[in-house]
Amino acid sequence: MSERLGSFAVRAARTGERWSVELLADDAGTELPVLEGALSGEWPGPFVFVVDTRLYFVALTPGPGGMVRAMISDGALPEFLLAAETMERYGIEGVEVDADDESEHPAGDLDLFTDAGLPRADLEHILTADLWADEMVDAIARRLGFADELATAVTA
Repeated sequence: MSERLGSFAVRAARTGERWSVELLADDAGTELPVLEGALSGEWPGPFVFVVDTRLYFVALTPGPGGMVRAMISDGALPEFLLAAETMERYGIEGVEVDADDESEHPAGDLDLFTDAGLPRADLEHILTADLWADEMVDAIARRLGFADELATAVTA
């Protein structure tokens, strides 16, 4: 029986109507420059997703003028290295919460997937549902049309 990876970094890119998803190197999930290097290509996408132990995910995509657009599924988790680096580099404001607050607090560019077909309101619904980070990424992949490719890439 195959098993999903607990943490993973993938690059999802679309050429025409077809999506391809590739698993990035093991160290990519903790190295922001490696993730940024995987962003070469034409819009829409590619998108780079990093799921960290199912607690949160980071998504990046190229922006205008060589900029990078970024979001994090929970801006209340800056104690994790990749989350903190992403928030600092892209100016994403952290969210202060009470210790017993278990809800998600999405932060950053929540219009990240709009041009690819997932409006902000729908993304916010996914991000505030009672889902683990990998389940959120699955829901995004289903909406954008690369769920099968994602499942293949992250199954060992």
